[in-house]
Amino acid sequence: MHLKLIFASLLLAGQSVAVSAQSEAAAPETAAPAQTVLFVGNSFTYGALSPVWHYRADTVTDLNGEGVGGVPALFKLFTEELGLNYDVYLETSPGKSLEWHWQNKAPLLDRAWDHVALQDYSTLNPDKPADPANLITYSKKFSAMFEARNPKVDIGLTSTWSRPDLTYRPDKAWTGRSIYQMALDIRRGYDAAKAANEAVDRVNPVGEAFNCAIAAGVADANPYDGTSFGQVDLWTFDHYHGSAYGYYLEALVLLGSITGKDPRLLGGEEEAASELGLSPEIAVKLQAIAARTLNGTPCDAPFEQPS
Repeated sequence: MHLKLIFASLLLAGQSVAVSAQSEAAAPETAAPAQTVLFVGNSFTYGALSPVWHYRADTVTDLNGEGVGGVPALFKLFTEELGLNYDVYLETSPGKSLEWHWQNKAPLLDRAWDHVALQDYSTLNPDKPADPANLITYSKKFSAMFEARNPKVDIGLTSTWSRPDLTYRPDKAWTGRSIYQMALDIRRGYDAAKAANEAVDRVNPVGEAFNCAIAAGVADANPYDGTSFGQVDLWTFDHYHGSAYGYYLEALVLLGSITGKDPRLLGGEEEAASELGLSPEIAVKLQAIAARTLNGTPCDAPFEQPS
């Protein structure tokens, strides 16, 4: 009996080792560590005055501890839907410039990152609209700090959208000009910052995506006279900040810019669109607008899914 027990024990041990070996053989190789992404900006990054503001805040790390999900949380969900591995962080504050973030938050942000997206004040300079001088100065400071921690860091500058409140209302910086113009002026400022700083890898063309959505007939150009049937309003009730549609489009552009993936791969069943109340048709069109903006495809091209 004693020998039988010993034999049984040895047999079970052998089976256990075999099962363990099979499990190890079936397990995938150690996955590459998640890439880290830091978003720095203001209300245009955190999704103020929309359902995006605190959306899925538990999926990202708000370095200020304010429970913000925002556009970074949309980006995070998109990457998961595409099978990508990113750890997402954000540091945002309303109405602030990169100068303010540098002066008040630099120690908090001073660590190694794989990707960084920097967004400045919506007019670049609150006192001198479209003046890129401060953007140039402080994007350089941030870039030097990030490169010191990780020489291979990928840095993008997020160029924002035209504001109807500064275009259609009297006595404003862009009064009487095309709704497209402010975004183009802001983009020129970001291009100047990139040209002055070789550490910057690209400009994330969010403002141009807004322009493209309007040119394609997906979005209404003037929210002050109502939203035309079949179109969406990219701005919320103040005609300044983005709506859920606008922030969704922003996140799609950032997805393509940072990961290199085609936003159209998300498709009509994309989860965030459903949760935010965007129809599958509009989600697909906004994905196409983001792809067109990133690829340089004409905005009025037929809507097609990637092959």
